[in-house]
Amino acid sequence: MSLKDTLRVMVVDDMGVSRGLLIQAIEEMGIWKNQAENDGRAALQKLIADPVHLVLSDYNMPGMDGLELLKALRQNRSTARIGFILVTGNPTADLVTKGKALGVNNIIKKPFSTASMKQCIESVVGRL
Repeated sequence: MSLKDTLRVMVVDDMGVSRGLLIQAIEEMGIWKNQAENDGRAALQKLIADPVHLVLSDYNMPGMDGLELLKALRQNRSTARIGFILVTGNPTADLVTKGKALGVNNIIKKPFSTASMKQCIESVVGRL
């Protein structure tokens, strides 16, 4: 089995269209073990109960933003080592610095192509 056959991914984005684009991109890569949440808090609860290998999370979400989700994941023993890619339309220097301090594995700017997302994911998990 290849990595993409076993890789489990969670997509977290409050916007349905954005969630759909993220899922479409990872499925185009052949990653079929994916799930989606539209809320950071709901995602956190699911991840604590059943951790995945990689989270693709939007930054700008109501309630719990992407960095707050990342911080909560890193503080929990069962989720501390999950790969985390922050997805944002505006990766400011301040956002990048905060993300790195919290342990983000990579950041990708919206809009993205499937090829750029694949490169971003491979920098975290290895070749697909």
